[in-house]
Amino acid sequence: MPSELSRARRAARFLLRRVRMRPRIAVILGSGLGAFAGRLQDRVRIPFDQIPGFPRPTAPGHAGVASFGVLRSGRMRTIPVAVLEGRPHLYEGYSAGEVVLPVRVLAQMGVRTLILSNAAGGLSRRFPAGRLAVVRDHINLQGTNPLRGQREEFGPHFLDMTAAYSPALRRLARAQARHLDIPLGEGVYAGVLGPVYETPAEIAFLRRIGADLVGMSTVQETIAARQMGMEVLAISVVTNLAAGLSKRKLTHEEVLAKAADASEKLGRLLESVIVRIADS
Repeated sequence: MPSELSRARRAARFLLRRVRMRPRIAVILGSGLGAFAGRLQDRVRIPFDQIPGFPRPTAPGHAGVASFGVLRSGRMRTIPVAVLEGRPHLYEGYSAGEVVLPVRVLAQMGVRTLILSNAAGGLSRRFPAGRLAVVRDHINLQGTNPLRGQREEFGPHFLDMTAAYSPALRRLARAQARHLDIPLGEGVYAGVLGPVYETPAEIAFLRRIGADLVGMSTVQETIAARQMGMEVLAISVVTNLAAGLSKRKLTHEEVLAKAADASEKLGRLLESVIVRIADS
């Protein structure tokens, strides 16, 4: 069986032959948040199932398409960007290595800055539905780790996660949100396995251990990205108050609807942040 490194290199070579650009910035879009890819100009779209070894998302709201295109800055520069419309999840039956393969492929293509987005539940009234929130840190409750069992083929095995989410990128996101008049919170993201939503008792537990947001992605990707030296920014779209904090029944349809409602302001924020990263 091919190693994870050889699989990542093979997929990266395939994509580099298909697209002319060499993106240094990439975005992975969460549930119902795929609209941002439409902001790219000169876009090339490649379905995941055409990319060698790529896991194909099965969850609703995850198109499973890799888009490559450009954004234009105020200085008339063209900024090459890779955007993954959707992601695989552990709850779909994929291993941690499969979940992070797209991240490892992006790194092999030369991406140095990774922006993750996700749909999350808010664990307090400070994070109401529709609010965007920068992830300051995470708590891994997913029961696995993409570095488990492998040798150091992608980077250090015993990885320092003190600043997993770049403080500089978080400051930049907050500054651009103020400039765009977009309310932006900041908090700790608890990554759980899913696919079921949490019980009220589990939400009470998460609040006690310091979580502000809860979701079923992001954590594995961040670990893999940091191992390979990528800078990470993660932005959650709060799609609902978590179980026990509201009388509303939680459904994936509501999550997708709320994500779609917030996708326009997320898109404006992402574009502004990417332009500032490129201009700096």
